[in-house]
Amino acid sequence: QVQLVESGGGLVQPGGSLRLSCAASGSIFRINTMGWYRQAPGKQRELVARIISSGSTNYADSVKGRFTISRDNAKNTVYLQMNSLKPEDTAVYYCMIIMINVERWGQGTQVTVSS
Repeated sequence: QVQLVESGGGLVQPGGSLRLSCAASGSIFRINTMGWYRQAPGKQRELVARIISSGSTNYADSVKGRFTISRDNAKNTVYLQMNSLKPEDTAVYYCMIIMINVERWGQGTQVTVSS
């Protein structure tokens, strides 16, 4: 069994910052990819950022220069630092890992950007 526990979501004003964390626990073995996706009301889930075991990253165009993904392999944890937040960043953010070619998802954490 593998559990993903997300934290760090909340309400923030436009221009503010939040840091999301996602810790994987249980039967962990060689996590290749770790990433963050988001889903806004009425929209499809979309990739926000992804980081592979080598440290290589990729980002959605809409968040480049504002968001930074990082990982701590010793803690099996992935982070998403979100700066200069905009109302259009409002969504449920989901953590995802790929381990032994299987995707696993967290339960999601709400991020609301509003004045």
